Amino acid sequence: MNDSQNVRVLPAMKSRPGSGKTSRRAAKPGRRERRAAETRVRLFRCALKLIARRGLANVTVEDITEAADVGKGTFFNYFASKEHVLGVMAEIQLGKVREAARQAVETRKPIASVLHHLVRRLAEEPGRSPRLARALISSFLASNGVRQILKRNMHEGRKTIAEVIALGQERGEINPGLKKEKVATQLLQAVMGTVLLWSLHEQPPLADWMEDSFQHAWSAIAAPGKKQAR
Repeated sequence: MNDSQNVRVLPAMKSRPGSGKTSRRAAKPGRRERRAAETRVRLFRCALKLIARRGLANVTVEDITEAADVGKGTFFNYFASKEHVLGVMAEIQLGKVREAARQAVETRKPIASVLHHLVRRLAEEPGRSPRLARALISSFLASNGVRQILKRNMHEGRKTIAEVIALGQERGEINPGLKKEKVATQLLQAVMGTVLLWSLHEQPPLADWMEDSFQHAWSAIAAPGKKQAR
């Protein structure tokens, strides 16, 4: 999935079963919009690589623009500060949640498989290095602007995951007695808490930590006979 695109999932979840069509079709962005999105993501990716190697405090805006091969003025067309670059992370993670919801509806994959894959994907960027994970966490805590970006995207992410949970309940895969919103919140708490603990201990790889966290989370919400996630 291209990081500069967001999949519109919720309308698709309301479409007629088997129709394969959404109720609304998103307007295709023009060339100017696509270039702007590509530049924004390039700045983010370059910042991510630099921060993973040096740490946030040792990376300047000039370092990021040089790595991205754009002017300093271009940077401030997209971001208020270097900390705000990391706010793109929340948007990318939300895109992964939307894609997981789309797969749950359109492919009819087991919900355990959909959530398992989603949790692994959410660990990809912070799992590049413990230093990067700590930089992400500290930027979210220190900057009110970045924190607001995170809150907005997490709110939508929770709602989307809750719809996936409800779908799992309808299909008999998830305990129907659980509140979908609480399950969605707890799943996100498990992901974020796992990233935090791993960033402090650094070993083993984040993917291993996330696997254990998901298996425990799934065993707590799965319907009888569905305890083993695949």
